[in-house]
Amino acid sequence: MFCKATLITVALGLIAAASPVAHDSGVRIPLEKRSSLTKADGTFDHAKAVKHSVKTQNKYRQNLINLEKNVGLPEGASILPLASVPASIEKRQKEALTDEESDLEWAGTISIGTPAQPFLIDFDTGSSDLWVPSSSCTSSTCSGKHKYKASSSSTSVKKSGTFSIEYGDGSTVSGPIYTDVVSVAGISVTGQYFSPVTTLSSDFASDPIDGILGLAYPAISNLGQPPYFNTAYSQSKVTSDLFAFKLASTGSELYLGGTDTSLYSGSIEYHAIDTSTGFWQPTGAKALVNGAAAVSNFETVIDSGTTIMYGPPSAVKTFYSKVSGSKLYDSTNGYYSYPCSTPPTVAFSWGGKSWTVSSANFNLGETTTGSGQCVGALAGQDLGLGSNVWLLGDSFMKNVYTVFNFATNSVGFATLV
Repeated sequence: MFCKATLITVALGLIAAASPVAHDSGVRIPLEKRSSLTKADGTFDHAKAVKHSVKTQNKYRQNLINLEKNVGLPEGASILPLASVPASIEKRQKEALTDEESDLEWAGTISIGTPAQPFLIDFDTGSSDLWVPSSSCTSSTCSGKHKYKASSSSTSVKKSGTFSIEYGDGSTVSGPIYTDVVSVAGISVTGQYFSPVTTLSSDFASDPIDGILGLAYPAISNLGQPPYFNTAYSQSKVTSDLFAFKLASTGSELYLGGTDTSLYSGSIEYHAIDTSTGFWQPTGAKALVNGAAAVSNFETVIDSGTTIMYGPPSAVKTFYSKVSGSKLYDSTNGYYSYPCSTPPTVAFSWGGKSWTVSSANFNLGETTTGSGQCVGALAGQDLGLGSNVWLLGDSFMKNVYTVFNFATNSVGFATLV
């Protein structure tokens, strides 16, 4: 279990570490992550993985609802029914969490209001809204989290309307809409739209983060307003209209308003995105197994808020058909296994360099202790994004320096040092 005292220590450490550090005309925000979908004994945490998959499915369901409301759905996309965690898995997951630390996403601190109220936040390139718990939150899920108190902020302004996201367990994240000063590592913007939520899904009960700050395009915003970084650029608080991530076991950071050249070598390889989707979605991708193309010419959402990688079930089946000794491990959730002793060399290319996913990042652990079969970090799952769209989360991003460029509507990759 993630000890509350430990959370306070981590949060305070991040607050101290997140002071602005000028480098290449931008600002660095240190990030931390706690654990993964692999148990301490090296086996695959199936229950946690299923729960994460359900959360991802419903996240993109809500994104597509927002997209349809704001600009309309792109061809091939569809809004799927709410996904839910099977009762048997839910029970096992609750039991397991009493003995294991839960996931702390790629998180850092922000503050909201005047005077500043601190929050531990998941920086998410796969969504576009900012929300934190409200002091009026009625959910037990809000217990132990930092809460926004509007009456304590001299710059707080209540707006009309409500914010709401539905989850597969029947619960929601919902609340009123406000604007206030929002500061990330000293970059303060005024009039930023966000929601201090008064109900919080049970999905977040064991999650140390307080809320989420979305970094995708305004088109998928539930609030229908510019996300934080877009506001920062429009108010000239950053000089360059791009930001970048390094995600790793140590030394992770989000860099606002430029790139941190100390973290990568060589040039950044940029690829144009499909801006109609609202996602950071480069086109023309190719998945390679042991140097040979397994699946070609698809699009890829690059998402720091998703742990693993997903593709359409038929495409992922084709991918694993190229992996010697692979087996379908979980047909419902699309997980495959492969011989631990002969891991495939997995890479993605968008027409330039092939960007390799390390064996360690592709391996989610053995199916059972001593089985010799390891679960791959690519699962076959229909997220409603279309039959030609994959989702690449942390399992991919941990292998590259990733740049998200609003100025050129592109995503770039560079070699980590």
